[in-house]
Amino acid sequence: MQSRKETAWKKNRKLGDVKGGRTQPKITDNIFARAHSLQRPPLGTELPIFICDNPSRDFFFPIGEQEIRRELSHLPRKDWKGITHIWFRRFKKTEYEDGELPLAQFCCGSGVRLIVLYPWTVSMEWWHGCKKPTLKQQRTLDIYGASLHHRDDGWVSFWTLAGLKNFYVEYLLYHEIGHHVDRYFRHWSKANHSVVEEVANQYAFSKTTKRSIVFRDDQL
Repeated sequence: MQSRKETAWKKNRKLGDVKGGRTQPKITDNIFARAHSLQRPPLGTELPIFICDNPSRDFFFPIGEQEIRRELSHLPRKDWKGITHIWFRRFKKTEYEDGELPLAQFCCGSGVRLIVLYPWTVSMEWWHGCKKPTLKQQRTLDIYGASLHHRDDGWVSFWTLAGLKNFYVEYLLYHEIGHHVDRYFRHWSKANHSVVEEVANQYAFSKTTKRSIVFRDDQL
């Protein structure tokens, strides 16, 4: 896997104040404009609201609304009840090839608290670039059953669907919920990026541990 300084594996940004990625969004990254177009849901609306794009033919979403609702039901309600939208957002193949997008984001502003999840390649592989992933990144691959190989254009990991589903829940979704918890229920500081990321990592780790022991065999 690429480091968090490399966009393919960065997991989160906050609307306006960008978290976990570029300090300022590129003009071509229209998620910020589109997120601003979302409105605060009226009182009484069932939350979160799901927005589902159709991915291009080369990509798919390993998990969907039903799986996420099931996973949320196993988490403390206070951790996620303020999340207003979960958006399965498509991207173009060129965006994937350019490495300009993360796999997930947390954005908030104007009464909207949004988690964005991006699709995966239909080929079930992920290109990591010319540099071999670090040992820490390789351990993450091992945890989710992905195999790492070198070929002429660089390093590529190959995934199973079961491993990929668990990765999306535990490594992406839980992490973004961790940012939500940190932002609204703890002392959050946009200036301390490393602490913000570590809090989200620790939240995801704690919930993954519980899920692995109690729920994972019955999930996905």
